[in-house]
This record gives sequence, C-alpha cells and structure tokens, in this order.
Amino acid sequence: MLEKAEGVRSSDALAFRRLLREANEARADASETQREQLDYLNAYSLTTGGRFPEAIAAAKSLLATTTDKNLRVRASALLVNSYGATRQFAEGLRQLERTLAWLPESDDPRMRVHAMVSASILYNLIGQYEHGLDYATRLQKLALSPREKCFARYTEAEARFFLGKSTDSADIATVVDFCASIREAILSNLGRQLLARQLADNGQRKKAIALLKNHLADVEATRYPRLIGETHALLAQYMLEEESLVSAEEHAKAAIAHSTDIAYSQPLVMAYHTLYELAQRAGDARAALDYFRKYAEADKAYLNEVKARELAYQIVRQETLQKSQQISVLDQENQVLQLQRKVDQQAAQNTRLIVILLVLLVASIGYWAFKIKRVQLSLKKMAETDALTGICNRHHFTIRAERALAECARNGEQAALIMYDLDHFKNINDRFGHGTGDWALKEVAEASKGFCRRIDVLGRLGGEEFAILMYGCDLRAAARVAEDCRVRLAQIDTRETGHVFAITGSFGVTSSVQSGYSLARLLSHADRQLYRAKHLGRNRVCVYENESEAVRAASNVLELPQRERSEHLGA
Repeated sequence: MLEKAEGVRSSDALAFRRLLREANEARADASETQREQLDYLNAYSLTTGGRFPEAIAAAKSLLATTTDKNLRVRASALLVNSYGATRQFAEGLRQLERTLAWLPESDDPRMRVHAMVSASILYNLIGQYEHGLDYATRLQKLALSPREKCFARYTEAEARFFLGKSTDSADIATVVDFCASIREAILSNLGRQLLARQLADNGQRKKAIALLKNHLADVEATRYPRLIGETHALLAQYMLEEESLVSAEEHAKAAIAHSTDIAYSQPLVMAYHTLYELAQRAGDARAALDYFRKYAEADKAYLNEVKARELAYQIVRQETLQKSQQISVLDQENQVLQLQRKVDQQAAQNTRLIVILLVLLVASIGYWAFKIKRVQLSLKKMAETDALTGICNRHHFTIRAERALAECARNGEQAALIMYDLDHFKNINDRFGHGTGDWALKEVAEASKGFCRRIDVLGRLGGEEFAILMYGCDLRAAARVAEDCRVRLAQIDTRETGHVFAITGSFGVTSSVQSGYSLARLLSHADRQLYRAKHLGRNRVCVYENESEAVRAASNVLELPQRERSEHLGA
C-alpha cells in the first residue's frame, strides 16, 4: 500500500487518499520503518490539501524522532516546501540549508534529487528565479525518474518564463504534455497556467481561455487550493478582456472562494480587480467601491509579501555570510595556535611571522565587520525606505510622525498633516504602462521634497498616496504648502516618458488644533478631506476645520467658489 501510495501521490489525488486511509487503518501491523514512511505520506497529504500548518507540525515531529537518514532528508525537503507555501521564506531558506547539509550522510542518491527539487521550487517561489533555474538545470543532468524529470522541467520552464527567457509557447507545451503523459495532474496544470499566460501575452487570449476551460475539471479534481484559485483568476481576467462578463464574474468569485485564507494571494488580487471592473461597467457604484477596497487591501498585502520574500532572502544570505565568516575566523585562529606551538621551538625565527599573521587576522576581522555593518545598514534602509521613490515607507513614516507629534505636544507646538492622492493614476498605468506610472510616482516624490523642511516627515503611504507631517505648522500655513504642492505637481513635464498627460493631486489638510496629536485621528481627518476633494472634482485642496463647521476645499484657490460653497453648505 505504501509503495502504491508513493507512486500516485501527485498524479491521482483520490487514489492516494484512499490508499493512505487504508494504510492508516492497518498501522498496527506496520513495522517502525513503515510507520515513519506512513507519517511522511500523511504530512505530504496535508500539503496537497492546503493544510500547511499541520503539515509543518507533522514534518517537524518526524524530523525529531526518525533515525533514518534518508527519510530525514525527505521530511526536511517537505518542510522546505511547506514553509515556502506559507510564505515563511526565511525559515524555508534556513531549512533548505540544513537539508543540503544532511545530504552527505544519506546513502540514497535519490535524496539529492529531493533536495534539489525543493531548492528549485523554493527559489522560484521567493522570486529568485536565477537560482531556481540553476538548480532545475543541474537536476536534469542527474538520472531522474519520470516524476522527478517532470518537476525539473516544470521549474525550469517557470523560471525561464518569469525571467523573460521563454518566448516560444511550444517549449512550455512540451513540458505540459510530458507531465500529463505520466499523470502528474498538479504540475501539468501549473504548466498549463504558464502556457495560458504565454498565449495571452502573445495576443492569443481565446486560445488561453480554451486551454484553461478544457482542463478546469482536472484542476478542481486535484483539490489543490493554490492551483484552483490561480486558474479561476486567470479565466476571470481573460473573460473580462473578451467581454464575457457573466463568466468573468463566476470565475472571479470562484477564485476568491479558493483564496480567501491567503491574504497575500495573487489570485485574490486579480479576482477583486475583475469584480471591481465588472461593477463599474454595470454602474453599481457601491459594489465597485466595496470591491475596490478589497482589491486595494489584497494588492497591498501581496506587495508586502513580495517585499517580505526579498527581505527574507537577504536576511538568510547575511546569516550564511556571518556563519562563513565565523568559520573563517576560527580557522585562522586555529592556524595561529599551531604557529604558536612552533614558536616555542623557533621563537626568534618565527616572531616576525606571527606578528604578520596577527595583523592579517585583525585586518580580516575588521574587513568582515565592515562588510556586515554595511549589509545591516542596507537592510535597515530597505526596511525604512520606499523602494520606488526613496522616501519613507508607511511603517517608518508612522514611527517618525508619532515621535514628532509627541514632541509637539510636549512643547506646546502645533503640527499639521497634508495627505494627498494622485488623480486618475490607474488610467496612467493602464494607458502608458506601469513603467510610466512608476516614473510619475518618483517625480511626485521628488517634487514633494521641495516643500518639506528637515524637521518635516514625508512618506508614501501606499500606491499613489502620500503624506507630509509638518512640525510647528498651523492649519493655514499647511494649506498654503498643500496648494503650492498641488500647483507644482500640475507643472510636471511628462514628455520625458514619451507620453503627454497631466499629473494632478487631491489634497486633504488638518492640524493638531482641529484633530489633536493622535496620528490616527490626523490621518482619518485628512483622508476624509482628501476624499472630499476627489468628490468635488479632484485637483484641489480641502481643509478640515472642525466637526460643526463646513469643510473648505479649493482648486486654484484654497476655498470653493462662493456659489459652489453655498450650495454645499445648503445641502
């Protein structure tokens, strides 16, 4: 039963679960070795069912008890994959290091394949596709079973696709056909996703839809949530682009149903964006707003998750570097001790040599200490700075702003908050591409710096939203700065991008007199005015005064025209 289960574990989900159930019922008759193999297959079953926390606990328990060196490598490789699936990237990379370190103790050549497959999958998962491609290429030089060959060829195709090195759909189709021929349902359908993306990128969207729809039943039969969610999300996106609105909505909701437990899921982002577009087309403003908020939350979580991948990779890379440096230092110290024993015999002759070696040792330690410090400073900067614009990210802005507000409160100083959002920024991305959108965000950040003093705090809160906390500044002065900034943004020359378009912003302004020294309250009041500026036509400044007075907004001046203001107050 165990051998049969091993043979179908990734190709026939129903047969695998049936065999596993029968084996568990007969567990009392199994030997100790067979029980450990059954424990491994139980943990594997949990991963294919999307129950990764339980799979991690089961794999850890097996690692803690097994004395089988080969099974230890297999369980460790499974743990690497489970960490990757739950986005515990740093733990996954550390576990991968342990797996590779245990390989020399194994007497089964297949364990090397297990470890390298896990490495290629994990590196692809964290976006380090060059490393993933390297492991996949090296794997194919080994003697592989058909299933292992399928893994190696798929991870190579995936890495090449996301590195932009794959332009021929036939190459991916060959991988899909091979995996399908040996009934590897999960990998063959993951390959079909790659193929559909390639077809859509090449303008063959109808072919991509047909490919995914024809194999949707196979995808759902795998019961693998990530695969099912991504397939429905791709179908929803492509159906929307083909104006099949009813089908687009059905697939988007199906994608959400399989992805809601993963806040950072890309299918969740794609599905909410599709539903937002559908609601807009249907003229349902309330539903559109609700879906846009969910889309924005999912997109923010996904972007944070992408940053977390890179940060985890850099952290583990630094840890590995530190370990290597410690080993190097210990080796050098050992050499010094050996030389010192010779000094007892040849003191006069070797004194000069020992001095030179000590100098080299100190220089080496100093050099690596300098390197480590540089890496630490680099990581600190990455954690505090928005990678695109170079200004504070939301987390660091919050920390600095709260400190500044506390100091203002202690000193009896006023503080003001300006919050602004670029108008129609999505249209810029849609019409001219994300490269142009990124250029616009960097230009806005650069222009905004000119209105900030050294004591002020400027940050990007997310997407196209920025904020400035002004130390010792009252509401009127902050409103003037906001108006100057609004005018400056409108003057940005976009011809450098090869396109001509307007960059404007909607501003909300409040101060500590109106909102107190709570950053959350200042942000809430400024955000309310920002959205009021949006509703009043965009490209203007709205100033928060207090709860009983009307809020004033401005476009080219700081107050509404008298007639418009009167109408609003009347309403």
